[in-house]
Amino acid sequence: QSFERTIDFIPENNYEEYIVIPSSIDLYDTDMTLAYVLWEQDPVTGNDVWRLIPQTIFTDSGELFQYNYDYSFDEVRLFIDAPASFDFNSLSSAATLNQTFRIVVIPVDLINSTNLDITNYDDVMEYVE
Repeated sequence: QSFERTIDFIPENNYEEYIVIPSSIDLYDTDMTLAYVLWEQDPVTGNDVWRLIPQTIFTDSGELFQYNYDYSFDEVRLFIDAPASFDFNSLSSAATLNQTFRIVVIPVDLINSTNLDITNYDDVMEYVE
């Protein structure tokens, strides 16, 4: 089961967004929640390219930050994680605005019973669908 959200990381939300998992998704205490960021579109096929987060990004000035997440039973927090010395004002709007994430909820039994590579988005979605 999965859903998408497009969010903005801005100073007003402290570069984080809390997302409630829709009630249409059946949740169990043992489920695993994964988050993927829409990284790009494949220039050849036009297909979306998704990457499991955390994903580390290097800025033009050589600093680094991560798109990251954590979750509780029915909520996911997406956020930008960076060292305490990081200047969030140096982030480009391309890095902070209109970022699309896909949240995937997977039964942990499925992961334990297969050799599912959770870093491979296509493999994960094959099991979810």
